[in-house]
Amino acid sequence: MAEPLLLSIAASLASRAVAGLYELVRAKFADDPVATAALTAADGAPADSPEVRALGEVLERTAEADPEFGARLRAHTTVTQTGRVNNQISAPLQGGTVQVVQAGDIKGDITFR
Repeated sequence: MAEPLLLSIAASLASRAVAGLYELVRAKFADDPVATAALTAADGAPADSPEVRALGEVLERTAEADPEFGARLRAHTTVTQTGRVNNQISAPLQGGTVQVVQAGDIKGDITFR
């Protein structure tokens, strides 16, 4: 199973929440029909779907094979969706706990401890 951060990114890709993130992954997958098929299959799928989990696994394999791509992928720590929802994702680069807040209309700061 893919790491939680990559599953969260896969869910964001499925909803096309962030155009720049989607384009980064689409361009990386351009020469890989299996990876492209996983991205296409996840398009519009719910975050907990098998398609999103499969995309997360493809992202993990791709990030392991290309550490520079993995770093660029993980650098997308803030994912903003259409509308009022903002996802803040905080995770260490190597292992650890992934912390996610998905909310709208927060007044003040949120701190992960």
